[in-house]
Amino acid sequence: MALRTRVWSAGKILMLVAGLAATFVLFFAASMRLALKAREVEVPNLVNRTANDATAAVSNLGLTLKVDDSRRPDLKIGVGRVLAQEPAPGSIARRQRSVKVWLSAGLRSTMVPLLTGETERTAQLRLSQDGLALAGISEIRSPDFPSDVVVAQEPPAKSAGAAVALLVNRGQRGTTYVMPDLIGVNGDRAADILRGRGFRVAVVGSMPYPGVAAGIVIRQSPQGGFQIAPGEPISIEVSR
Repeated sequence: MALRTRVWSAGKILMLVAGLAATFVLFFAASMRLALKAREVEVPNLVNRTANDATAAVSNLGLTLKVDDSRRPDLKIGVGRVLAQEPAPGSIARRQRSVKVWLSAGLRSTMVPLLTGETERTAQLRLSQDGLALAGISEIRSPDFPSDVVVAQEPPAKSAGAAVALLVNRGQRGTTYVMPDLIGVNGDRAADILRGRGFRVAVVGSMPYPGVAAGIVIRQSPQGGFQIAPGEPISIEVSR
């Protein structure tokens, strides 16, 4: 009887030890999980911030900032501001991790190359190599030029600029053309090109337009993208 009692007591002790051990393991796992969770933070959006502002933003979260040496030109993000980042905004990162950013070089003005006569693809590659942006592509359909060839550009070759708009011939389709988007280009130069294609163009001077140089197209009729035929009237309103 005494032996049975001792065995039962030992069994209870073993069960108690096992229970305590299981409780410790669960508590330890939960504690580690909470500790790891506490070290995780959400990466903030650093785009368009200065390097100093970005550094302060990540430092407050226990992260570090790593600025890439190369800078990229951009039409919208000012010079010296964050253009891109890795990890992306909203992602989860552990404290002490670094966030890599690339800064904008802003509008990098350079000499515009001659693109007239080049294929559209060649012109776009040349712009990319020279660090220039593509401002837009307007289209015409004419039998006078090869298909997919640049027939005009703005600004013209050998002038300073950061972005270039192209006028590309898409090939003949009957006698109609696609009206190009002329907003923002030089009105007199655009009128000369259109008149050379057989269109009747009227250039109308407008009131001074804040922030826009004189002679720049601010309105047009027909609008860009409309089908037009040679001989149809085109009205261009420019700033004064």
